[in-house]
Amino acid sequence: MKLGRKSARIVATVGVALGAMGQAHADQKLCVYDMLGATGDLYNMTKDYVVAMQRNGASIELKGYTDERVATEDFRTGQCDAVVATAFRIRQFNAVSGSIDTLGATTIVRNGKIDIPASYEVVRKLIQTYASPAATKLMTEGNNEIGGIIPLGAAYPIVADRKINTIEALAGKRIAAFDHDKAQAVMIQRIGAQPVSADITNFSTKFNNGAVDMIAAPTMAYKPLELAKGIGKNGAITRFPIMILTYQMVINRTKFPDGFGVKSREYWSSQFDRAMQLIKQADASIPPATWMDLSAENSYKYTLMLRESRIDIAQKGLYDKRGLKVIKKIRCNVNPADPECTTKSEEDWK
Repeated sequence: MKLGRKSARIVATVGVALGAMGQAHADQKLCVYDMLGATGDLYNMTKDYVVAMQRNGASIELKGYTDERVATEDFRTGQCDAVVATAFRIRQFNAVSGSIDTLGATTIVRNGKIDIPASYEVVRKLIQTYASPAATKLMTEGNNEIGGIIPLGAAYPIVADRKINTIEALAGKRIAAFDHDKAQAVMIQRIGAQPVSADITNFSTKFNNGAVDMIAAPTMAYKPLELAKGIGKNGAITRFPIMILTYQMVINRTKFPDGFGVKSREYWSSQFDRAMQLIKQADASIPPATWMDLSAENSYKYTLMLRESRIDIAQKGLYDKRGLKVIKKIRCNVNPADPECTTKSEEDWK
């Protein structure tokens, strides 16, 4: 059958449309670690991210994981084109961005009292700094590029006994240390405590079963991991952030359009307040009597211990010195009155 010109044009138009539909499959796979898998808050945030990134030439398929070791290994072996996990696991792909989640690096203490809003302000400024196009070189290692950072929440010391409320009281205590973050065990040994090997899948069980005396976790973990069991009547959550944890995305930049990494980092930077709202809700869900505050003297001792540990661990090569230099500048921008801001520690590192 011979078609007229008009009919031929219609057929051609339909053909192009069908061709476009055929190309609508996902071009990239993003693997997402969320403690609650595909029902979690982070996973829901990545759904919005996928829609937003369509404007930047990406067609992304999501896959949820409840084990971040498996998620990051799937990225490492090329089964995912991008992955979202905690900074502890992402550090292997970019040491600079992974430095955010280091001991006391974002913790602000003023006049002996912990200033949690100011601590989060350090994280906000850091994320904004790294979202800049000027930071692309720092955010890139080989084919891996950091595609975004958002806060997961402060890691608070959670103890089975309220008597564990000083540095001295930690001596001899059993503290969970993640296998994949060697710095944790080093710090625990520095204070005379006993590191107990753990990972994100079992650290809460060890605490709840009494196998360890202390863990560090964000308030978002309190209900899902049933930490009230381990806290019991005698334990507490110490209102002193050892560090502020982050979720980070890393992409294989060869799988995405040119310049995608910057657009992706800018997007996640814009989601900071949304993430903070989730953190505040989790903080508010903790029974008031479960919290324990440190004295001004012990807050200062904790801060000093974390600083000394951080510098020592960096000298051992377990933390990235470039990342720590950037964080110190921002920390002193937020809290210029801190005595550390008159010292050269962390500033003269190469």
